[in-house]
Amino acid sequence: MNLEELRGKLSYQGLLLGGVALLTSGALALAARATEADIRAAEMRDLKQSLAIVLPGQYDNDITQDTLVLSGPEGDVTVYRARHGNQVDAVVYRVVGHGYAGAIVCVMGVSREGKILGVRVLKHSETPGLGDKIEPGKSKWIYDFDGKYLGDPAAEKWAVKKDGGVFDQFAGATITPRGVVKAVKGGLEFFDKERAKLLDETGGKS
Repeated sequence: MNLEELRGKLSYQGLLLGGVALLTSGALALAARATEADIRAAEMRDLKQSLAIVLPGQYDNDITQDTLVLSGPEGDVTVYRARHGNQVDAVVYRVVGHGYAGAIVCVMGVSREGKILGVRVLKHSETPGLGDKIEPGKSKWIYDFDGKYLGDPAAEKWAVKKDGGVFDQFAGATITPRGVVKAVKGGLEFFDKERAKLLDETGGKS
């Protein structure tokens, strides 16, 4: 095979490979478009389920569309607001704690009065059988936050019992509940600081 024949063969192979790559890319793009709507629908279902868990009751608005983004200690916080009429009666947002194995992502609902309506852990990597007791399916520990607010307990008591607080720790896994308690307290402090914006008030008045 002479040089010209080799060049022609290599050129043909390059074009063939390029064509295959183009077809593959096109097929992947079509598949992505076809599943995009399903993915968005699934994400919306998950969001609504998360909101419903920590936001009991019925409200007049579409909570998923009534949002506000504010700066928080862990970055931007997307807040979902629940209304009766034009009044915001509750808000839901995520808070992040730090456990033994990494970040613990929680969602919490807070009433207009600043009381916790509910807290649930959305994502964590804590040790099964120890740190996973933050899940409601493993223990009732997470329900201890219901009805609490800044002042009940007092600020210095927002800690696990080992640190002088009122919340139980887990045997062999104190770091996990400590991280969640700190995150939830931080979530209440965020509500207190941004109350007027969260409740859509003007000058801090209803």
